[in-house]
Amino acid sequence: MKTQITLKSKSENKGDSAFIINTKNLVNGLNLSKLEKDYIKSEIDKKQTVIEINQYSRKIFILFNKNEKHDFELIEKYRKLGNKFYKALSKNKIEKITIENKTESEDFLLAVSEGIILSSYKFDKYLTKKEEYNLTKIELIGSKSLSVKINELKTICESVFITRDLVNEPLSYLTAVQLAEEAKKLGKECGFKVEVFNKKKIEALRMGGILAVNMGSIEPPTFTILEWKPEKAVNKKPIILVGKGVVFDTGGLSLKPTPDSMDYMKCDMSGAAAVIGTFYNISKLKIPVYCIGLIPATENRPDGNAVTPGDIIKIYDGTTVEVLNADAEGRLILADALSYAKKYEPELVFDIATLTGSAAAAIGHHGIVTMGNANRKYYDKLKKSGNNVFERIAEFPFWSEYSEDIKSDIADLKNIGGKYAGAITAGKFLEHFTSYPWLHLDIAAPAFLKADDSYRVKGGTGVCVRLFTDFLKNYY
Repeated sequence: MKTQITLKSKSENKGDSAFIINTKNLVNGLNLSKLEKDYIKSEIDKKQTVIEINQYSRKIFILFNKNEKHDFELIEKYRKLGNKFYKALSKNKIEKITIENKTESEDFLLAVSEGIILSSYKFDKYLTKKEEYNLTKIELIGSKSLSVKINELKTICESVFITRDLVNEPLSYLTAVQLAEEAKKLGKECGFKVEVFNKKKIEALRMGGILAVNMGSIEPPTFTILEWKPEKAVNKKPIILVGKGVVFDTGGLSLKPTPDSMDYMKCDMSGAAAVIGTFYNISKLKIPVYCIGLIPATENRPDGNAVTPGDIIKIYDGTTVEVLNADAEGRLILADALSYAKKYEPELVFDIATLTGSAAAAIGHHGIVTMGNANRKYYDKLKKSGNNVFERIAEFPFWSEYSEDIKSDIADLKNIGGKYAGAITAGKFLEHFTSYPWLHLDIAAPAFLKADDSYRVKGGTGVCVRLFTDFLKNYY
């Protein structure tokens, strides 16, 4: 992350500055001329939210958000205001900015800063000519009590950038082996443990889902275990995050079409990336919650040895599965990981996966499709965290009747259901491999965007990193 954030107790009234206000009356208290104040008020009347004053030696910006009920939707409006402000800064090539909050809540200052920073992300590793503009420094004017929250915000934004980078990397760099190496590198930096099973170990464990998906692949699979176990953890049994790590998905022999489908399937490891980003956060922030991360990783290719529709495979727990669609591969590798999770006797397990087009079709990129068998209290905590970071949770029905759709005549299960409710039948398939409280998060839509959506920029979004960090931070 190229932008530094610092805190000062008072402004020096030098250089480019911005003031956050939420009522027109607050304009009167600004150290500006009457002409400038009148102009700002007239722009507010025109419903402008980022108002620019050119004082020639410097620029002053007024960031206006209408005073409304202080809730999670209002905080999100301030993040989006930060995105609009970042565009104004970029247009003016402003590299350093001081922001002073004139409202009643410093939450708004933090939200604007978050929106600015997340909007500043660029994946330019492979560009020979990089964009010259960079916002190098944000100076916040506020109380000393903000320092802890600012440091937390910096760490969280760094983790989102790391996660976005992983999602945006092409297969030519980010193989399953390299994904494991990235986790090891971050574990060494931050203090969480990382163990990687190679193909030989995966074969010895008889993880048939991972091996089946990998059959047509050039590169070997990996199974990565992350562990964060602080000395004074509030939980004895771990919370487990399982992330789908299909580093590229062609659909296998059930080949995907290229346009608007296979062309962006480097993002099919977004769940794995979110797990890695979350472990970066919880270890850097020293969150006292015992967590395990499980990442089954492989590519899915249509080689001559690839798993064939109609084949029957055996998952780690002994369940036999009739593979009717090689493009329903994510659930196969997750089945091995969810089965393996039983050995930890977990308190709660999440899986995070770009799993189904059905979920994307149902709610678009505006939220995360969720289902599972966990106690209501876990749902409620997750929904609250989803609101806090505005990665909202859309709970789907999970009735037992959907299990009928994945019964096979010649194996224990088949890997696809019927024509309808594809996201739910995929969830029911995964549920078979659980014997503990579990929630499934289908992030097929919000994980990767074709165009900017405010501070969720085009490409990998880093969805679920902020969500799980908030959940674990508030868990105890």
